[in-house]
Amino acid sequence: MFEFFKEIHVNWLGYRKPFIMVSILILLAGLFSAIGRQITPGGTDAFNLGVDFQGGTVITGKFKNKPAEDDIRNALTNIGINDSVIQSSLDKQDEVLIKIPLIEGESLPTTAPTAPAEGNTVNNQVNQGRQKVIEALNTLGKEVPANADLAGAQDGSYKIVGTDSVGPVAGEQLRNQAIIATMLGMAGILLFIAFRYDWTYAAGAVIAVFHDVLITLAFFTLFQWEISLTVLAALLTLVGFSVNDSIVIFDRIRENLSLHRGESLYKLTNDSINQTMSRTIVTNGLVFLTVLALVLFGGEVLRGFSLALFVGAITGTYSTIAIASPIAIWWQGKLGAAKMNTPETRIDKDKKLASASRRSVARRPVTR
Repeated sequence: MFEFFKEIHVNWLGYRKPFIMVSILILLAGLFSAIGRQITPGGTDAFNLGVDFQGGTVITGKFKNKPAEDDIRNALTNIGINDSVIQSSLDKQDEVLIKIPLIEGESLPTTAPTAPAEGNTVNNQVNQGRQKVIEALNTLGKEVPANADLAGAQDGSYKIVGTDSVGPVAGEQLRNQAIIATMLGMAGILLFIAFRYDWTYAAGAVIAVFHDVLITLAFFTLFQWEISLTVLAALLTLVGFSVNDSIVIFDRIRENLSLHRGESLYKLTNDSINQTMSRTIVTNGLVFLTVLALVLFGGEVLRGFSLALFVGAITGTYSTIAIASPIAIWWQGKLGAAKMNTPETRIDKDKKLASASRRSVARRPVTR
């Protein structure tokens, strides 16, 4: 394998306390930001949840000459809708899906008096969202009635072919399913590493994964980046990325334990991190450059996904050295000390000493 550095002798574990302090400061900053935003009257929510999680309006527009997604997004921003999601249809090249949050404000009159009040409110919000989108699109061209032929319209540029809504209940279900999926993934990782390696390694890897996810969420609440389903996909990708990096170092520690039985676990862990450092630089460096390209050139649609991976790629590499390995050593040290202090161990030690004292001594014949 190609190696950048042949011989590295860095005491990584010696810097574990400063590393952990940095993590604690970032986590506390994210916690204070989330709590402060939530309890401030009239303030923003702890997290900037997207349409997929908090509900919104989905409008399908058909264009004679489809404008660029950035032009549609800018038109919506100019009328006060900042969290829009613009997606081109995959099977119909002239159609665009426009997702916007539910519009809060005065309710429009409804023609369904028998419907529940809550349903009327949602329908009114959807209608307001539709009117807002039409207002924005009219700056790009004139609307054609839905029952008219767009191709035959002389002065028309687009028409609305569909309006749908994602209610807050569906958004809450998606949010709960996202949490369950993440927790089940971490539980599966814990069981696999415990079966394949040891419980101490499993604890270090899972705590490091929690650390990476929480650090990423701390950045999202600090800078109010939007959280959507693509961000959830990035967080699940981050879980696998972080665990993979930890397993590589844990596997090298296990090999060194069998090859150098007289060395301390502290030294073997440092040696293992140094021995795999070239691999870490090559693989994680390529991941970092790829994600950086997504951040710079991916556009608004991939903004949340790329930012989550960008922060996660850095914290995933850092946590393997600063979080997972120190926790594994600490836990093994605690278990080893507890095992040595158990009564059974002391009894076995006393029995060995007693048997050694009763051992018969072979006498050599003395020649006179």
